[in-house]
Amino acid sequence: MAKSNHYYIRKAHRYLGLLLGIQFFLWTIGGLYFSWSNMDEVHGDFDKKSTPLLSSSLEMVSPTRVLGTIRKVHRIDSLVSIQLIEISGSPFYQIRCVSSIHDSKKHTHERTTMNHLANAITGELRGPLNKEEAIRVAQSHFNGSADVKEVRLLTATNQHHEYRGQPLPAYAIRFGNSANTVVYVATELGTIQKFRNDQWRVFDFLWMMHTMDYSGRDHFGNILLKGFSIFGLITVISGFALYFVSSRRFKS
Repeated sequence: MAKSNHYYIRKAHRYLGLLLGIQFFLWTIGGLYFSWSNMDEVHGDFDKKSTPLLSSSLEMVSPTRVLGTIRKVHRIDSLVSIQLIEISGSPFYQIRCVSSIHDSKKHTHERTTMNHLANAITGELRGPLNKEEAIRVAQSHFNGSADVKEVRLLTATNQHHEYRGQPLPAYAIRFGNSANTVVYVATELGTIQKFRNDQWRVFDFLWMMHTMDYSGRDHFGNILLKGFSIFGLITVISGFALYFVSSRRFKS
């Protein structure tokens, strides 16, 4: 009976180990990279300049006046945020609001987020950033003198894109530095959303291997990861069981 137990435990341990070995190896590689990486470099903090400060003596119009101007064009049901930002040395209000649209025929209710930029001194609304303005914003916040190598306008991203889940449209402005840094500027918000570099891209790939979320990368509680975690626990337990049934002390 003892030999039979030993045989089945050994078989289970062998095949579970074969199944999980590659994933355990990837988890280990990812863990080493995460623990040995400087997260400031991964996040591109060394590529960022401090946000320029605006003078406290500026005479600005009230955001209420700007909201009144927006209401003449769009319905506003609620506010998400009002933020004072700087674009090319001038102060602007970045206003994010929500408009609810009810379709009585289709019995649907949609909430649409709208973004507006308004000159904080005159109160006048302006449109989204154009290509040249986005480049200037990126250059003013980039800590270095590297030349701009490429500029692309993004209107959509997939779940594996390095700018996934962020405000669109946005300009992706690639600099010619050694880290291959890309600065993402949201056109409707007038601000930089993300810095991405080669070190972050390696981190992101290993993070996908670590979380085993091969569809979106960021879901840490997916079924595949939970399943492999349980199999891993069973493998460890079977290893302990194999030790005990193989030990002469327990055989005697």
